[in-house]
Amino acid sequence: MSEPAYSPYHPRWYRRRVSTWWWLGDWKYLRFILRELSSLAVAWFVLLTLLGVRAAAQSAAAYAAYLEWMRNPLLVALNVVSFFFLVFQTITWFQAAPQAMAVRIGGRRVPDWMIAAPNYAAWLVISGVVAWLLLRNG
Repeated sequence: MSEPAYSPYHPRWYRRRVSTWWWLGDWKYLRFILRELSSLAVAWFVLLTLLGVRAAAQSAAAYAAYLEWMRNPLLVALNVVSFFFLVFQTITWFQAAPQAMAVRIGGRRVPDWMIAAPNYAAWLVISGVVAWLLLRNG
């Protein structure tokens, strides 16, 4: 079998132009992109935690300077936005858990809500314990 002969005027396949922002047109795709971007919020909070631990390990003055830096209104606004991204990521992660875990009991697949509900319950309990620990002396 031989190669087809080259033609300088060979027709091109028609390809419809797609905008760079195509994913904004459908909530499914937008949610996926937002979930992927939420990893930046996770990285931000990891960095803040590491900086706080380092400041606390250095001295009381360094930790006080860290806390003063955290009071910056721009930082507060960034942390609020990042917090909402973290909540969004957590919810989408818990919604994805039933698709990732096909649990079967007696040959039948367990309903999705039975896999997601314990995640939400654990999140609620752990958040309550952390809030109690933080607010009991304040």
